[in-house]
Amino acid sequence: MPLRLSLTAAACLVASAAVLGAAGPVAADSPHAGSGATGPGTTEGVGGGVGGGAPKDRLTVTVRGSGDRAADGTYELTCGPTGGSHPRAAAACDRLAKLAGEKRDPFAPVAKDAMCTMIDGGPATAKVTGTWRGRAVNASFDRTNGCEISRWQAVEPVLPAARG
Repeated sequence: MPLRLSLTAAACLVASAAVLGAAGPVAADSPHAGSGATGPGTTEGVGGGVGGGAPKDRLTVTVRGSGDRAADGTYELTCGPTGGSHPRAAAACDRLAKLAGEKRDPFAPVAKDAMCTMIDGGPATAKVTGTWRGRAVNASFDRTNGCEISRWQAVEPVLPAARG
């Protein structure tokens, strides 16, 4: 049994590394990466209002089957400034900012060639749409294997902690 547990833990680590490695960088020309560039992949003028102002990230998050009825539903999340109906808006915006600082795209799908453990994380599903860092987001999440579970956990608290 200890050998099997060690192998399972090792497989989970490999799957997590595959998911995080596949997430890819945030566009290098993003003003959030510090370049101040304009054009495709930037947020120049997006959500700034009169006088330019800070760009806004606007996301709609829909969660089903998380195991927590209070967490299931559809929420609006706005970052820059923080707002919307998301129950943990400040923490969610902080997490997205941290991922951007790490040059990670939290909405990238799992790589098609990723080797994922066959662990079922439960029936939870989520859909995230809107704009993040100046680009359109249309991402689906589930917990059907180790890679997808790691991907979900990487964006918590944008998505709720699911009970599997």
